[in-house]
Amino acid sequence: MVPREEGGRHGPTVELCQPCHSSVHRFLSNRDLARRYPSVEALRGAEELQTYLRWIRRQRVERIVNRRGKK
Repeated sequence: MVPREEGGRHGPTVELCQPCHSSVHRFLSNRDLARRYPSVEALRGAEELQTYLRWIRRQRVERIVNRRGKK
């Protein structure tokens, strides 16, 4: 789960919806992700994400549309 710019080109990945992926990058730098949050469990415990996670858990999500890849 290391961002590409921090050397994570061939490691494990995790699928996230676009709103969650954007929020992770809004609150955490790629350097922080690579060094402090190597797993989903660690990321869920990130203090910087707690307000967002509390909010998103209360939302009634019927459909989340991810952006399509650039061609």
